[in-house]
Amino acid sequence: MQDIRIGFIGLGCRGYGLLKDAVLKQKEQVTAVCDVYEDRTQKGADAVEEAGQARPAVYSDYRDVIRDENVNTIIIATAWESHVRIALEAMYAGKAVAMEVGGAYELKDCWDLVEAYEKTGTPFMFLENCCFGRREMMALNMVQKGLFGEVVHCAGGYQHDLRDEISYGRENRHYRLRNYLNRNCENYPTHDLGPIAKVLGINRGNRMLTLASTASKAAGLRDYIRENKSDDEFLKDKTFAQGDVVTTVIRCAHGETIVLTLDTTLPRYYTRNFTVRGTKGMYEEVTDSVFLDRPEDKAHDFDWRENCAGNAKQYEEEYDHPVWKKYIEEGIQGGHDGMDWLEFQTFFRCLREDAPMPVDVYDAASWMAVTALSEMSIARGGAVVDVPDFTSGRWHERLPQ
Repeated sequence: MQDIRIGFIGLGCRGYGLLKDAVLKQKEQVTAVCDVYEDRTQKGADAVEEAGQARPAVYSDYRDVIRDENVNTIIIATAWESHVRIALEAMYAGKAVAMEVGGAYELKDCWDLVEAYEKTGTPFMFLENCCFGRREMMALNMVQKGLFGEVVHCAGGYQHDLRDEISYGRENRHYRLRNYLNRNCENYPTHDLGPIAKVLGINRGNRMLTLASTASKAAGLRDYIRENKSDDEFLKDKTFAQGDVVTTVIRCAHGETIVLTLDTTLPRYYTRNFTVRGTKGMYEEVTDSVFLDRPEDKAHDFDWRENCAGNAKQYEEEYDHPVWKKYIEEGIQGGHDGMDWLEFQTFFRCLREDAPMPVDVYDAASWMAVTALSEMSIARGGAVVDVPDFTSGRWHERLPQ
């Protein structure tokens, strides 16, 4: 596809930022914008004009964007609940799709995405920007070069104090509030799982087999609202369904384990806790450290905290992923430390070259399924549940990317 004409659906904080900093700055043509709130669509249309393009068509109904003959590519950055519905209608209409992340509400959503792709062949990319993070890609490069030996275990988390964002969800028209009121699950698994799946070759030579999740009590938001928003008649007596800390353990076909942690409603620092453990070493994001099983690191007087904590920067020159080496030379741009720019650059390049998407519909289905599966597991007291094979047996034939 050479003539990319974008319909951008969803212009809240995340969507508007992507439109302005990752799409328009890459000089991609935006012919339509859409949001259910008029002020957001006008702001989006203004951004397109300010970027030197003709004012786009403005819609409040996503179906009008899909019907627009001047749109051949759909970018979805709406509330979690509508991602799959919009993607399906766009794919069956023959429009290429880039869909923002979020968990699935039921397994059928995941199967429907796969079916739509297999029936239509419509280009589809799941916008998991953390797969394009510098440290995540450096660790992947180190794994592929055998530096950590055989990988045995990985961990990650979405560990981010979101109490303010959630508590002011009605004022800010943000979807997280209604989800935290009504659901108890690993609701945002893909920032941590995506890079881990790349390291372990999930859907490309390996797959997830089983999952078990547990959730703590829900107290963080209750106390935060009592202390900071006691005059909120709607929330002050509400009971939240979402546990403060959700822990999910996944077992893979080749015996590796994955631990995911959702921790968003208690006071804490931000981390994705990306960790790779192998027979010859490890990477840990919290301390930004590489530890290798080398003779010099086993000396009697070796102090790990002094010699390794924060040492990952020492490995950049040799082990930065080639994608990032090129990116640094050209100049890092866009949001989230450059990840957003890279993922959209990749999406547009794959569209133009008719190349496979590096984060495809099978990745989307299996990673998003963790949310629905965790909800089942928690409701059953932490029961082990099976993870479906959305590749229908092709995972052992598909080549790593």
